[in-house]
Amino acid sequence: MKLEHLEYRWHQLMRRQKAPAQYIVPLWREILSAYTNPNRHYHTLQHLLDLFTQADQFRTQIDDFDTLELSIWYHDIIYQCLRKDNEEKSALFAKYRLEAINYPRQKLVCCYDQINATKKHELDKNSKDLDTALLLDFDLSILGRDWATYEKYCDKVRKEYSIFPTFLYNRGRKKVLRQLLERPQLYQTNYYVENFESTARENLQRELEILSSKK
Repeated sequence: MKLEHLEYRWHQLMRRQKAPAQYIVPLWREILSAYTNPNRHYHTLQHLLDLFTQADQFRTQIDDFDTLELSIWYHDIIYQCLRKDNEEKSALFAKYRLEAINYPRQKLVCCYDQINATKKHELDKNSKDLDTALLLDFDLSILGRDWATYEKYCDKVRKEYSIFPTFLYNRGRKKVLRQLLERPQLYQTNYYVENFESTARENLQRELEILSSKK
């Protein structure tokens, strides 16, 4: 899938949901504007493309594909590095937009909850919600890629936090890395645990050691 296919994908989704025609293009332009904001370097259309590619691979296992797709579209619609409520704001933003196109109430609530779940990237202990589990794993899959890809991800995230001096950024980043490494498990599904968990931990530990070696 290429970036230019994203607009087509959006239109197909809206048509499946019989969204009012007058909303389809404005909503797309709104998404496009958000994810092409010049302050973004990782949370971009390329990030969406990555998640959609993974979602397509698991299509047959996903119970409500259209809702999961909407959660992907909107999960980072609000992204400001100085805020700690981006996920909540994004979920609320999605709620308003889905209400406008008359998306079914129960599905809307599911989308809202899925986006909020990306804040901590954890499910409730007794949850059997595979769709949300997959969304969280798609979103964190970057941690378990090869080192060269992970390193590029680190560089992009640093650029998104470029307003912070290096010593402050490194301090905050190390805290995040330690919190991730302290988790008993990073991923929610067997596939991602088996194929991404080990490499993700190696990458996180390697980045932490690099940052810790700097003054």
